[in-house]
Amino acid sequence: MNFSAIIREVARGAHGAGDLTEQDAFSLFGAMLDGAVPEMELGALLIAFRIKGESLAEMLGFHRALGDRMARLSPPPGTPVVLLPSYNGARRQPNLTPLLALMLARRGVPVLIHGVLQDFGRVTTAAVLAALGIAPCANLAAAQAALDAGTVAFLTPEQLAPGLQRLLATRARLGLRSSSHSLAKLMDPFGGAGMRMVAVTHPDYLKRMREFLVATRARALLMRGTEGEPVASTRRRQAIEYFRDGETRTLVEQGESGAAELVASALDAAATAAWIRAALAGTVAIPAALATQAAACMVACGRAATLSEGRARV
Repeated sequence: MNFSAIIREVARGAHGAGDLTEQDAFSLFGAMLDGAVPEMELGALLIAFRIKGESLAEMLGFHRALGDRMARLSPPPGTPVVLLPSYNGARRQPNLTPLLALMLARRGVPVLIHGVLQDFGRVTTAAVLAALGIAPCANLAAAQAALDAGTVAFLTPEQLAPGLQRLLATRARLGLRSSSHSLAKLMDPFGGAGMRMVAVTHPDYLKRMREFLVATRARALLMRGTEGEPVASTRRRQAIEYFRDGETRTLVEQGESGAAELVASALDAAATAAWIRAALAGTVAIPAALATQAAACMVACGRAATLSEGRARV
């Protein structure tokens, strides 16, 4: 491929840059995943797409290239697996992604969390799970066994898509996230049979993700995440949109800011894990926002017809 020509096309700023066709985006991202783009050109491309933003055609092409290189798991019979992409971690609020996962798992909903083990000093989901006694799966077979049993499994992006892991790792040198982080949140090793919980940080990405989820007829929930994690904030009720077969509806309306619900007083993994244990045991109250999000997952998985029914089951 002529990487210089592509850079000239996509790196002319947010207003002057052009978009690639879906096929060109497929070929380019495939080369990026395969390590076939020289280091300087790769950095230029990642920054260019960060500045201009990915078009729908580019996202479709990137996603198709990733799908061709992704490991596959078999969906367990019955309830779709809830996919929680965890690539941010916490630095201001406790990371409650593990609580959401365990709330669903104890109601028989299998959950696959995929994400990073460490992230620039943030408290990762993997660290909280480790404090809860849940280690990352050693391999795909172990993850499959956990999911078949209706429990929580954790895999790294390297286990699912080694090429994507290499792109994610460029953040340490570039200092910015890239298209690879958006694609990581859309991974489905079940070939579209999973239920993706897609959380974004910036409002601009809501529009892009909406377009993508509609175009691909995905089964997914979309929301603003808590510090980028796929979990509801205890400080403000976020809107949660449900996508399936090219259609969308809002399950949870946006709420006003209010008093934060009581959660773990410390952010470290041990304190967060201790609080999660207490919440699951009923010693402390599970935040209403988490109960509502879990109920939305129950609706999206076909385990409840309404949010009220989902809350009752959670």
